[in-house]
Amino acid sequence: MRDPARRPLLRRGLAIGAAVALLAGPGSGAPAAPAPVGTPTARAPHSVTYDGYSFLIDGRRTYLWSGEFHSYRLPSPDLWLDVLQKMRAAGFNAVSLYFDWGYHSPAPGVYDFTGIRDIDRLLSMADSLGLYVIARPGPYINAEVDGGGFPGWLSTKPGDNRRDEPRYLAYSDEWQRRIDRIIARHQFTNGTGSVIQYQVENEYFDNGPDGRAYMKHLEDRAKADGITVPLVGNNNGAFQTGHAALDVDSPDSYPQGFDCSHPATWRGVPDISRGRLPDKPLGTAEFQGGAFDPWGGPGYDKCAELINDRFADVFYKQNIAVGATLQSLYMTYGGTNWGWLGMPQNYTSYDYGAAISETRRLDPKYHQDKLIGYFAQAVAPLTKTDPLSAAPTDNAGIVDTARANPDTGTQFHVLRHADSTAVTRDSAHLTVDAGGRSYTVPQQPGTALTLDGRQSKVILAGYDLGKARLRYSTSELMTDAAIGDQDVAVLYGDHDSDGETVLHYATRPTVTATDGAATDRAATGGAVTSTWDPTTGDLRLNYRHTGLTRVRITGGDRPLLLLLADTGTAKTFWRQDTAHGPVLLRGSHLLRGAASDGTTLALTGDVGTDGAIEVLGPAGALTWNGTKVSTHRTDTGSLTGTVPTAAPVTLPALTDWRHTQDSPEARPGFDDSGWRVADRNISNSTTGPVTLPVLFADDYGFHTGSTWYRGRFTGTDAETGITLTTQSGGGAAASSAWLNGTFLGSSTTDGPTTYAFPAGLLRSGGDNVVSVLTVDMGHEEDYEASNGNKAARGLLGASLLGAPPGAVTWRLQGNLGGETPVDPVRGPLAVGGLHGERAGYMLPGYPTKDWTPTRLPATDPTPGVSWYTTTVPLDLPAGQDTSLGLTVTDDPSRRYRAEIFVNGWHLGNYVNYLGPQHSFPVPNGILDPHGTNTVAIAVWNLDGSTGGLGEVALTAYGSYASSLAVGQNDSPRYDSGRYEP
Repeated sequence: MRDPARRPLLRRGLAIGAAVALLAGPGSGAPAAPAPVGTPTARAPHSVTYDGYSFLIDGRRTYLWSGEFHSYRLPSPDLWLDVLQKMRAAGFNAVSLYFDWGYHSPAPGVYDFTGIRDIDRLLSMADSLGLYVIARPGPYINAEVDGGGFPGWLSTKPGDNRRDEPRYLAYSDEWQRRIDRIIARHQFTNGTGSVIQYQVENEYFDNGPDGRAYMKHLEDRAKADGITVPLVGNNNGAFQTGHAALDVDSPDSYPQGFDCSHPATWRGVPDISRGRLPDKPLGTAEFQGGAFDPWGGPGYDKCAELINDRFADVFYKQNIAVGATLQSLYMTYGGTNWGWLGMPQNYTSYDYGAAISETRRLDPKYHQDKLIGYFAQAVAPLTKTDPLSAAPTDNAGIVDTARANPDTGTQFHVLRHADSTAVTRDSAHLTVDAGGRSYTVPQQPGTALTLDGRQSKVILAGYDLGKARLRYSTSELMTDAAIGDQDVAVLYGDHDSDGETVLHYATRPTVTATDGAATDRAATGGAVTSTWDPTTGDLRLNYRHTGLTRVRITGGDRPLLLLLADTGTAKTFWRQDTAHGPVLLRGSHLLRGAASDGTTLALTGDVGTDGAIEVLGPAGALTWNGTKVSTHRTDTGSLTGTVPTAAPVTLPALTDWRHTQDSPEARPGFDDSGWRVADRNISNSTTGPVTLPVLFADDYGFHTGSTWYRGRFTGTDAETGITLTTQSGGGAAASSAWLNGTFLGSSTTDGPTTYAFPAGLLRSGGDNVVSVLTVDMGHEEDYEASNGNKAARGLLGASLLGAPPGAVTWRLQGNLGGETPVDPVRGPLAVGGLHGERAGYMLPGYPTKDWTPTRLPATDPTPGVSWYTTTVPLDLPAGQDTSLGLTVTDDPSRRYRAEIFVNGWHLGNYVNYLGPQHSFPVPNGILDPHGTNTVAIAVWNLDGSTGGLGEVALTAYGSYASSLAVGQNDSPRYDSGRYEP
């Protein structure tokens, strides 16, 4: 993902494909059913090739409709399945996966791929669902994560990152070898998985000799590690040709940028085809699926408005118009920067305004993505098209960008406003040449093609709807399939708009609408009028898109059922394929899976409060989530029935809070003898030390969260204060200082702050202690390959006013264990160095009986850190997927920040005065919906007067009767032998 400050028009992506028989349309060529989740099972080897039109999977052209998902931003492995099922249900046939080096490696040579880091399990899940995988292991990924994916320990090593530099390459090779062995055994080409592409590096633009040598080294490393799928990149074509050329090097495109504060502002559609090569397919390694939001920003609801369903409708179809056959949307599910995972500019949420929200709800954009994804999977001719010279429309305000398949003659006319930012409602007629005849579309007098504001339409012409030939339709095609003894197609358009579909038949067919025989054009009444032209063999249907109209046409080679829907109704359809044929479902919140034995159709999915469903599929009996459904057979061959709905959810209030003050490090008598002595005089950081010794937290093995410093000096009566230079990174910096236990003040900016010593506080001739609390908000990314991750964190310098340099000796302490964390399950980015974190206050089972009972909201004038904790038993409705979180409400004038833990997992950095985030989702698997949960919140009072904690409440984001089953994470409890007393 691109750096918005430097590349304001660009950003990310994802993918789907093969065994997604579950959503593949006619001619899509889904491979054999995938193996179940688990150890890869050897199958016959497969091929992944490409030409100037598209990627070919086992020789069959495939439109890759991909979405980006980061498993590390969802620390609950069973919920990975939830997201992947939702992606597949939206027509995605591929998933793009970054792998975060730093997430797996707390120290050089130490790697963990278990539990929430189990990449084997993730790749097996994708394979089991028939999702192709675009693997993106870096070594650098950007991704708005800490250090751009580089581990914290790498920030202290000599040598230049992302260069043909032996010291760096020794570390990157180590990472590649570890991750490649996992990716290699899940390759589609080996017959053991669904990985079809391997991305080398990430957004790397140095194509000079050194840069190309570096890329060649990574490519050779991948091949030596057994990678046999195509090597791809997202370097905007920098490595399409020449030394170290990749198989395919695609663009990233973020045409809307990231200004979520102005969500109504559009910048216009890009042309991603510029500079394409004739022998390589056009696609987007990343195309904008949302936007990130900074500290103090407007919030992710505004980002969802900026990149909304209309954006998807116009921009993704524009990519179709210029010939793209791979679109990877960044993000499709954003997730959470839990712990200290994120880069310093972003807050805890990484919702991204994506199609699937951080709370796993379906944004309106999800359903627009589904319309496009189903279309791309169903219409095989889309995978091979050439530009088609199109006649202009009769309204210069609407343009047609046309393409045609040279083999089938199928045409794709993509209509949009000439000014793609226009919000006006405009109409036009289009000239289409199909079947040897020129048509002015639409033909029906008094009707026209209408674009309502920011909208695009794909007019399909010269396409086989099963056994029937479609001349053209002004309705857009969602999907089509042969189901039972008939062909079925879903066509849609704006509510109450005119639709026109022309089909070719050798003899006049019979047209029947759901309310009886469709009327002839000369007659009056009826929802559909049909016009037969015996000289051309054209059957023209005219209708309005209102709810759902069913039209059955017989008399051809096979009956054709047209489901004519308005757009809102079309979005209620779900498509999956089974071994016995396709399934089309109308209704439910989500269709997760479908299987058929030829007699019974077993569907799984989610339902809210409306249990009505209708199914077209290969069965006479129906089950839903394992329960038999009583059904009725309709005149059009479908089954209707009602499935169980969700029970209401009632949440308990959070009460029985207990509280304790907790900044013992500020007290003069605190024992810091076990802390690291700051004794380094040189550093590999890109930040120069302001004073010596070097005080940078990373140089002493502390790479996450808070770091405490304690400095000692002998007073001489000359010392009047101290200047502390700190660096937290990003927009949420913070530090506080004490002298001999007395609070001196806080800073919420990076850089120098001078604290005067109050009169009478200095101990002349005696020992004086300065205590400083700092926070590392994450390491900078290394977007420009300039060692950005090596910028220092913590104290950069300390100058005692009235004393010579070096008068203060320093010790420091960050997270317990440093690069050997005491909690490997939650991992190296999970906690920082607050005393309560080192003592285990946040863990279930920590004894708090001596803490003070309190109620929220609470005020607290004591500067520094204090903790609030409670337990909450839950008994949520069984058989439901309920998404919950914690919401903090308080007056933004109060100057405090908080770290939120649930069952020992750090799930929120809350900055009351800065925002914008106040609600923090807690994933199931961490949250126990049928047990007791521990909530612990560390509050840092910055000003010594407005601290405390506001109201904290459980929040329900949605609950659905569901087939999804989520097991509980391994969440280690408090162990007094592992934590500080």
